[in-house]
Amino acid sequence: MTDEMKRWPTPLVAALLVQTIAGLVWAGGAAARIGTLEAAVAEQRSVAERLARLEAQGEGVKVTLARIEARLEARR
Repeated sequence: MTDEMKRWPTPLVAALLVQTIAGLVWAGGAAARIGTLEAAVAEQRSVAERLARLEAQGEGVKVTLARIEARLEARR
């Protein structure tokens, strides 16, 4: 054995390898979760835009209804 091999005990090297592999697996899982969340946020953006349009249309309907009611009241 060389002097350098004596400085790195086998259990330490094995532990470092296991931790490195576990870290890579964790990072891969985190990347997958982030991708899922990004897709959900993108979908929610389109839903929020549609909801904003519907709210604006609802306000327009409310104004129109008030105008119609005012005309009907004026005819009585």
